[in-house]
Amino acid sequence: MNSSRFLHPPTLAATDYAYAAVVPASSRLLFLAGACPLDPDGTVPAAGFADQARRAMVNLDVALTAGGAGLDDVVSIRVLIASADQRHLVEAWDVVRAAFGAHSPPSTLLGVTVLGYPGQLVEVEAVAAVAGAEPGAS
Repeated sequence: MNSSRFLHPPTLAATDYAYAAVVPASSRLLFLAGACPLDPDGTVPAAGFADQARRAMVNLDVALTAGGAGLDDVVSIRVLIASADQRHLVEAWDVVRAAFGAHSPPSTLLGVTVLGYPGQLVEVEAVAAVAGAEPGAS
């Protein structure tokens, strides 16, 4: 776990995510592309919002691991949901939020018109802050 701090100003509404993150200057930042709910063969499963959110979080975790990070290193997320129905946003958000456990990075949840892959309903972008050198660097 990194030494980033999450800010929850007491004068703002209580939320299940932080309003801001402070990252130590010594951190290595890892910017991740949107994690899509793609199966290993590159297809989007014919699943609902919650199932696609779970698959996107698995893929996000794999990408984080490749960069020498984990979910506890994430300092910001953006969750995109292809729906104008707030219930769908909440359904996917609940899965994403649960994947982080007690870790509560600043987050943005958006309903969008369409995402890049046929049948895609969910995408999760993230930024992580990691202490130490890049994996494989010497």
